[in-house]
Amino acid sequence: MDLEQARAEPRESMDYDVVIVGAGPAGLAAAIRLKQLDETVSVVVVEKGAEVGAHILSGAVIDPTGLDALLPDWRQDDARPLNTEVSEDIFYFLTEPNGIRLPNFGMPKLMNNHGNFVGSLGLVTKYLAARAEALGVEIYPGFAAAELLFNEEGAVVGIATGDMGVAKDGTVSERYTRGMELRGRYTLLGEGVRGSLAKIAIRKYGLDEGREPQKYGIGLKEIWQVAPERFVKGRVQHSFGWPLDGTTGGGSFIYHFDDNLVSVGFVIHLNYTNPTLSPFDEFQRFKTHPLIKDLFDGAKRLSYGSRAITEGGWQSVPKLTFPGGALIGCAAGFVNVPRIKGSHNAVVSGMLAAEKLVPALAAGRSHDEVVEIETSWRESAIGADLKPVRNVKPLWSKYGTLLGIGLGGIDMWLNQLFGWSPFGTMKHGKPDHATLKLLSEVKPIVYPKPDGKITFDKLSSVFLSSTNHEEDQPAHLKLTDPSIPIDKNLPLYGEPARLYCPAGVYEVVYKDADAKTDPRFVINAQNCVHCKTCDIKDPAQNITWTVPEGGGGPGYANM
Repeated sequence: MDLEQARAEPRESMDYDVVIVGAGPAGLAAAIRLKQLDETVSVVVVEKGAEVGAHILSGAVIDPTGLDALLPDWRQDDARPLNTEVSEDIFYFLTEPNGIRLPNFGMPKLMNNHGNFVGSLGLVTKYLAARAEALGVEIYPGFAAAELLFNEEGAVVGIATGDMGVAKDGTVSERYTRGMELRGRYTLLGEGVRGSLAKIAIRKYGLDEGREPQKYGIGLKEIWQVAPERFVKGRVQHSFGWPLDGTTGGGSFIYHFDDNLVSVGFVIHLNYTNPTLSPFDEFQRFKTHPLIKDLFDGAKRLSYGSRAITEGGWQSVPKLTFPGGALIGCAAGFVNVPRIKGSHNAVVSGMLAAEKLVPALAAGRSHDEVVEIETSWRESAIGADLKPVRNVKPLWSKYGTLLGIGLGGIDMWLNQLFGWSPFGTMKHGKPDHATLKLLSEVKPIVYPKPDGKITFDKLSSVFLSSTNHEEDQPAHLKLTDPSIPIDKNLPLYGEPARLYCPAGVYEVVYKDADAKTDPRFVINAQNCVHCKTCDIKDPAQNITWTVPEGGGGPGYANM
């Protein structure tokens, strides 16, 4: 039987009141809140990771307000996932080779991390999953939602999981299993940043019309076990400046938590202009700064990962609702950029969606647009969190690091004290894929070779992410036009995919490396850590990230 014949067979189908895509903070919060409000509502959550938390990556300093609202007893639970409260807040502006510590009293109040927790968002999702299952929610990890299902009126009526066992050449292998249809009266898309189904819904229903382009960053993170004498439990340290130049946005985080564990990470805004910039190598270079590198004396690197981050905020959030469903969490873009936090808003967005769906279900509604979700979020705790910081990202992008951050700080103070901004609500301008300069217009960045002690290469890092995909499957990274990487991106930009990808997925291979003849574009899909950066930053918008077989991808250990 060929693939076309196999897919002509009807899929098995299961019916629920609510289908949720993604077992992240938003999806699980929605599931829990639905059951809290009406235990008779049937809820299913599908998760593409092999287990809940396998694809979850965040800094993570976690604002507990979302958890407090959802599960007021979580702090008293012996199984609570967060145990390290923030004890110290440090801010640096780094230069080469020095740094200036910024006074905490000058920081807007919302930048204060005291009262927050340092830990693992992956552990938080595992905890939420256990609480959800105890309420009767069905959770299916290892099943990737690959397709939206529509009725004749064009409303979403559920999702289909991807087929398993399609061979790399497109034929049916001996392990072929047809995907399943999970049909719901309503479907919530909580896939995280740049979700493949959310992209389809946004495009089909025009959810981004009248909104600013969504903006993104790429976050890279390692967890280290450090020497006890270098560990300060609860210390939270942020920096900006070096190694980035004054026009490239981004910064670092260093969080001490649990038993001698330190999360070290770097975020680069994806509206950077130099096509020779490598976010991975900027992160590695950051760790060599004189104020940073001593942390790694006697330390061991335990894990690595990377993830795109939504940064558009207030003015870039698309319309949340569409016929038959809604966007929640980072699929909508609820990250507070200056705070580098979004999980609290994700939880609240899941709760808000549930609180509007339950009355709709009780009224017998189905597959319609629950506009109450869209009309209420800006007046909720999410809106209160995002509106005061709405100009920080565009100010940084327009005026550069020093002046932009300074103006952003003033704007946050004015919003905090008076609820007013002299800038109104600024626009973001170009989408991130349109910001690269031509190769001929920039000075190429040359990065030092890794030392294997503090700095590392991409492949050894991907190994620590436990990334794995079934090798005999079609590549889940699709090129609209296979000729563009070599014929267009290579001469114009040096093919930036080989640099912006943090996992070594993309390569330009030459028949004669010295003479650089007969270049060929190679996609090592096996390495993909599902960060979605290629889908966002490719200047030709030629790469589309789709879901691989369920269970494939990183296997993050408590990231």
